[in-house]
Amino acid sequence: MEEFLQVGAIANTHGIAGEVKIYSMTDDIMRFKKLKEVYLDTGRERMLLHVVSCKFVKNQPVLKFREFKNINEIEPYKRCGLFVSRDQAVPLGKDEYYIADLIGLKVLREEGSYLGELVDVLQTGANDVYVVKMEDGREILLPVIRDCIKKVDLEQREIVVHLMKGLLDE
Repeated sequence: MEEFLQVGAIANTHGIAGEVKIYSMTDDIMRFKKLKEVYLDTGRERMLLHVVSCKFVKNQPVLKFREFKNINEIEPYKRCGLFVSRDQAVPLGKDEYYIADLIGLKVLREEGSYLGELVDVLQTGANDVYVVKMEDGREILLPVIRDCIKKVDLEQREIVVHLMKGLLDE
């Protein structure tokens, strides 16, 4: 399992005092209000940053970090990812999973045969959609609904699915 979970990325600067607009990658944008520290992935290292303030502009989080005093200091980090350690992550409910934990899981049919590997999760609003890459290179989209996703086992690193009629032309 990943030690760090991505909660967002620096989208752009905001003003000249070193504040940044955040592209949120979490279901709960209000989590940024409670955020005390975050790790900035510079591409070379993960830098620990301390959140001084958080406000929202047009429903987008705007953060100020203690480590950056002005726009010139933060500008080079636009488009860099922001991560939290797993112990700082928002707690999950029953049958909820972090996307980072799902990527790479084996996907099996109900009878046990191998279908493919989970390569992406699309968040559509109504329900998520699992993108499964099959052995022949094709991708199949599986809606994350009870009729289709029967079991997610993070310990065994596998997902058991029921292929609904019309999902796979065989």
